[in-house]
Amino acid sequence: MSAPIVVFDLDGTLVDSAPDLIDSLNTLFLREGWPPLPADEARSLIGSGMKPLIARGLKAKNVDADAATLEALYAEFVDDYASRIAKFTRPYPGVEKALDRLAAAGFRLAVCTNKLEWLAVKLLDALSLSDRFATICGQDTFGVPKPDPRALLRTIEASGGSSSRAVMVGDSATDVRTAQAASIPVVVVDFGYTEIPVPELGADHIISHYDALPDTVAKLVKTPPR
Repeated sequence: MSAPIVVFDLDGTLVDSAPDLIDSLNTLFLREGWPPLPADEARSLIGSGMKPLIARGLKAKNVDADAATLEALYAEFVDDYASRIAKFTRPYPGVEKALDRLAAAGFRLAVCTNKLEWLAVKLLDALSLSDRFATICGQDTFGVPKPDPRALLRTIEASGGSSSRAVMVGDSATDVRTAQAASIPVVVVDFGYTEIPVPELGADHIISHYDALPDTVAKLVKTPPR
C-alpha cells in the first residue's frame, strides 16, 4: 500500500506571501501610472495565480487591457516578484512543526500551486522548506492549473502517492473545487486568501492553526499520528 499523502496549496496556505505579491502588483501599477491598490483589497485578489491577480487588479481599477498588454504586464510582474520573492513572505505559524509531525507519521508531502513551478521552488528554497516535499508542482508543470483536478492527481502520482489515501490542504474556492473534482477530501485554513467566507467553501474540515492539521489529516485517511 502506498504511503498517505498531503498535498498543500502554497500562497495563503503554507506561506503568507501577500506582502511580496502586493508590493510587486503595486510596483507594476505605479510604473504604469495607476494608483496602487490598498493592501486589504489586493489581498482578496490573490489565489488563482499571478496572471489572474493582475487581471483582477486591473478590473478593480477599471483598466481595460487586451491579451497582449496583459502578457507584457505579467512578464514585468514575474521579473519583479522573483527579485523579492521572500523579502516579507514567511511560513504561517506552526507549519514546520506540522510538516515534521506528518513526515514522522509516514505521510508524503507535496505542493500543488498555481504559481509557476520555478517560482514556487525558488520561494520554498528561500524559506528552507523545499526539501520537505516529494514534489513541488506549479500551473505549468502539467500544463493544467487548478481547479482542473488533473493538476492535483498528477501531483499525487508524481509524488508516488495514491488518490485513495490523499488529502488536499488549501485556503480558497479554487482548492476546494480542485479537491472535490478529484474526489479527495480537503482541509481549508481560515487565515488565507479568499473572497468567499471560509465556512461557505464546502471543505471537509476547517482549521485555524497548523497545530490542528496532523490529527485532522490522520482522521481523513484513517492513519493515527505519532
